[in-house]
Amino acid sequence: MKKRMITALAFLFLGGIAAEAAEGDRADLVNRQVLRVCADPANVPFSSEDPDKPGFENKIADVIAKELGNIPVEYTWFPQATGFIRRTLFAKACDVVIGYAQGDEMVLNTNHYYRSAYVIVYKKGGELDGVDSLSDERLKGKPIGIIAGTPPATYATRAGLMANARPYHLHVDRRYDSPMERMIEDIRSGEIAAGVMWGPNAGYFATDGGKDDLSIVPLLKEGKFPPMTFRITMGVRQSDATWKRELNEIIQKRQGEIDKILLDYHIPIIDENDQQITSARTSGG
Repeated sequence: MKKRMITALAFLFLGGIAAEAAEGDRADLVNRQVLRVCADPANVPFSSEDPDKPGFENKIADVIAKELGNIPVEYTWFPQATGFIRRTLFAKACDVVIGYAQGDEMVLNTNHYYRSAYVIVYKKGGELDGVDSLSDERLKGKPIGIIAGTPPATYATRAGLMANARPYHLHVDRRYDSPMERMIEDIRSGEIAAGVMWGPNAGYFATDGGKDDLSIVPLLKEGKFPPMTFRITMGVRQSDATWKRELNEIIQKRQGEIDKILLDYHIPIIDENDQQITSARTSGG
């Protein structure tokens, strides 16, 4: 009996070593000579193949590559629509997606490196000053821009705003159309009274060219479901746990640099207490 127990324990120990070795073998599929990034070629402010107008994810990729020993960054470009992960990460054409919402089981998520929210955008100095919820009575009867199929559409419906809402498409090829930019232009021209969109898009497009005529207000009072805030991580293949841990260490060590990049692009960063971060946090490591 004792001999069988020792044998069983030895089997479990050796099994654990084998599992670790297998994980190491899988992690070795990650190219360590170059940082291979999966990205959309025309998705400013997130990513762009135009070196003269990079997105903030391009700059974060440069930070990671520097930390990995100044290795080069190599991109696999594919529009971020249906088939993006299958045609890039799963095809092993690249090893990391720099921006991916936490909780999506399609990829293995790193720790999040920022948290943001959907926002409402309107002209400063007007009758909507101070609006911070879609349930505000001042929005009733006004034309409001909504990105179709996003969480704010649910809250706009509950608040009775959809009868006058102007829909903007969510899934488009950004090389040919940019609904978020059009929404910002429509707010400035008076075509719509306000617009609701994902915070990073609003922060970037509303301030493009140094403009400061629009209020960008995070919508943090709407409720828990559907969520209006999301933690953004880096996504890797489910088998690449070692690679994920390495990226986590880099995120912790370089968090201050990452924050500075995000703030330079006017990305609304929301902490876990729903307070907006306006200066770079201290990096760990």
